[in-house]
Amino acid sequence: MTAIAVTIAGSDSGGGAGVQADLKTFSALGVYGASVLTALTAQNTLGVTGIHDVPTAFIRAQIDAVYSDLDVGATKIGMLSQPGVIRTVAAGLDAHEVGPIVLDPVMVAASGDPLLADEAIDVLIAELLPRADLVTPNLHEAARMLRRNPAENEAEMVDQAQNLRAMGARVVLLKGGHGAGSECADVLVSDADIVWLRAPRLETLNTHGTGCTLSSAIAAGLAKGAHLDAAVGDAKTYITAAIEAADDLGIGHGHGPVHHFYNLWRG
Repeated sequence: MTAIAVTIAGSDSGGGAGVQADLKTFSALGVYGASVLTALTAQNTLGVTGIHDVPTAFIRAQIDAVYSDLDVGATKIGMLSQPGVIRTVAAGLDAHEVGPIVLDPVMVAASGDPLLADEAIDVLIAELLPRADLVTPNLHEAARMLRRNPAENEAEMVDQAQNLRAMGARVVLLKGGHGAGSECADVLVSDADIVWLRAPRLETLNTHGTGCTLSSAIAAGLAKGAHLDAAVGDAKTYITAAIEAADDLGIGHGHGPVHHFYNLWRG
């Protein structure tokens, strides 16, 4: 049986993040990818110039079409810009067998452009945090959900991850990519354990889509039947290598994408 994962997220016309990054990641990791588009963005490596939200009725139609036919092994949720979109996705998830859910609470693009309306944050917390098997915020996203300053050290990262769990998240992967120092450290916090995942901090401007890629790599692992800890560890290895190879691509004039197919393309 072919492993199948679904991404519910916005489109990136530049191809580096969003649904495009998710589908590339699924494919690179040997998983068939399907998608539900929640928004269209006019976007490239320099920034976001426009967002067009998909009508909620059509989002629900996509959800019903995909999940009623495909044997989905895992679901990744990305950009959901408005409260109505979030509620529609939550209701759609409840109506179908969707597999483990990885929620990436996308709020800001790599360029700094906002992707989530302020009024949608509380709805995201109430509607999707408790439904997700894993939530993968970066330092700024966690701080925005908690209405605190971003964590500045490992103790604060663990504390903020625990606070997100107290708000309804089952397991939290708090990502340290926006931190400082020679190491990029993420922490996985669950009922069972606190696990650190570390990698060298790589010097590159080409980090567009890192969060999307990491969360979809985790979903790919879950779709193939991996335990959550193993899926997260494998995804960390994948995204680190994809960032390391990013400069080989030379895409655009700003924050270019990571290299999703670093282990498949030659020359």
